Amino acid sequence: MTGFGRAETIVDHRQIVVELKALNGKQFDLNTKLPPILRSYELDIRSLLANLLIRGTVDLTVSVKQEGASKPMVVNTDLALFYYQGMKQIAQQIGIPEDNVLSTLMRMPEVVAADQDVLPETDWQHVRAVIVSAAEDLMAHRLHEGEALLRDISLRITNIETLHEKVTPLEGERIERVRTRINQWMEEMVGKEKIDANRMEQEMIYYLERMDLSEEKMRLRQHCTYFHSIIKENDTAIGRKLNFVLQEIGREINTLGSKANHAEIQQIVINMKDELEKAKEQVLNIL
Repeated sequence: MTGFGRAETIVDHRQIVVELKALNGKQFDLNTKLPPILRSYELDIRSLLANLLIRGTVDLTVSVKQEGASKPMVVNTDLALFYYQGMKQIAQQIGIPEDNVLSTLMRMPEVVAADQDVLPETDWQHVRAVIVSAAEDLMAHRLHEGEALLRDISLRITNIETLHEKVTPLEGERIERVRTRINQWMEEMVGKEKIDANRMEQEMIYYLERMDLSEEKMRLRQHCTYFHSIIKENDTAIGRKLNFVLQEIGREINTLGSKANHAEIQQIVINMKDELEKAKEQVLNIL
């Protein structure tokens, strides 16, 4: 599920800003953008967010700003001297003046860098609390989106149930059509006078029993009822369970379609499948 969370605090004259952005995903996948002082806590952060957010592709950005001043900088003197000796030797060999050496040294890689100290454990606990707060903010966004998703999915299942009820009035006509068609076909093939009425009735009953839709309709109704009961559960991760039930609903709908042998019932089945596909798309967004 998608969502965004943000939180900030002041820790030891540092402003800590945490931002979390989550997109849909079957597994938990965390991309981090951390300042150097938090690198040693990255595994703790990953474990913390995995437990809080459960699933999704999550981007975490933590920024640290020194309160009231720019971030402290340090000069790597040993590295600067090393660069200077090499630059001086090159200048002497090719006979060029050594002007502006200092400004050139300051631009060399890692000569001037941010102060990369490690955040103390006591300060880390404050930062951890801010990360938790941002995750809770993100989960609040997820909850709001989830309520809308469940309303839409519930409507799709209710529509399937309504379509399901429209099949029953058509079944009697369907059976009579099949019976009449088989009788006409047999009379044309072998002649009415050569048909054994008792044997014909037995075969007809066997054939029509195989075409009966009662079991499929019963199971479809049960699956829809179970689906409605699941979404009422207080479960933080019901997406997989809902997806499984939707697969079972789809199986019964497909069986209805394959056994229908009736144009109007086939149309109802098509509409059921359309509602089912919309429900499946939405369930992918649920944890």
